[in-house]
Amino acid sequence: MVERGRYRPVVWVLFVVATLAAVVVCLSLGSVRVPLPDAAREVGRFLTGRPAFDKTVWSIVVTVRFPRVLVAGLMGASLSVSGCAMQGLLKNPLADGTTLGISSGAGLGAVIAIAFGIQIPALPFAGTTIMAAAFSFLSLLVILTLAYQIDRSLSSNTIILLGIIFSMFIASLSSIIITFAGEKAGTILFWTMGSLASTTFANAALLFFSLLVFGGILLSMRRELNAFAIGEENALHVGVDVKRTKLLVLISVSALTGICVSVGGTIGFVGLVTPHMVRYLVGPNHLRLMPAVLFGGAIFLMLSDLAARTLFSPRELPIGVVTSLIGAVIFVNIIVAAMRKVK
Repeated sequence: MVERGRYRPVVWVLFVVATLAAVVVCLSLGSVRVPLPDAAREVGRFLTGRPAFDKTVWSIVVTVRFPRVLVAGLMGASLSVSGCAMQGLLKNPLADGTTLGISSGAGLGAVIAIAFGIQIPALPFAGTTIMAAAFSFLSLLVILTLAYQIDRSLSSNTIILLGIIFSMFIASLSSIIITFAGEKAGTILFWTMGSLASTTFANAALLFFSLLVFGGILLSMRRELNAFAIGEENALHVGVDVKRTKLLVLISVSALTGICVSVGGTIGFVGLVTPHMVRYLVGPNHLRLMPAVLFGGAIFLMLSDLAARTLFSPRELPIGVVTSLIGAVIFVNIIVAAMRKVK
């Protein structure tokens, strides 16, 4: 039986306060440290449409850091809710938004765009973004088509296996393209490890609307995901349309993952470890878990990006390296704690 109940108000307050605190700290810290009151003042003036009080602080905090922090928060929320949905759908604690190979497919699209200089000037989110989003949907189509040919019930095990094989195949194609990319190889390699260095308010707007649409779909499927916890057959018996739920979740996860990759490159472990960390706080019930994961993922990626740009300042680490290092340590601790409980 899945856990019932609602959040206590204090839990919501703690999540909101922690998220706002992470935003303020990320705006203040960097290669140039800005006092917290000054950073908050300039952002407040920006949000209320007033001119800058200190143009130097404004250019650092509002022009450079604020869009980056927004992108990190929105991307963390998107990847985390995608991972949570995948773990619930496939009943696999190792599943996340990259399990289907969507992240690898989106990465291939972006690599092709960068390597061959593909541009679409007439569109606001041209080139890399369009190619990555297109390849993410193409990857989903390929995997679901193959899965349907092998198993018409779209078994979770079949989807996971095909996703792993597809990711390995795509990684090989990407490596071939990078080998012949010449001077662009360095840019491609840094981008494939994740980077939020050149993000803008336009990127933040794209992530916000994609999270609003596709994240909203995932949140609307929380009861169905709870039913999947007792097995697909049992979910079918209690009235869940299993195939429809799978398709909606997979399409939404692929869209969110593809858009995130198109904006910031491949950033691993966010969708894998965040649901586990939040699950310790609020329990396994998706009615509670998925809204909480939005906050947890935003905080995790904002702080990871802060570490990426400050640990070796003025040199910046790829954010994917930071999330992988932190995520690996956290995930090992989660596994050890779980094994101890079993014993």
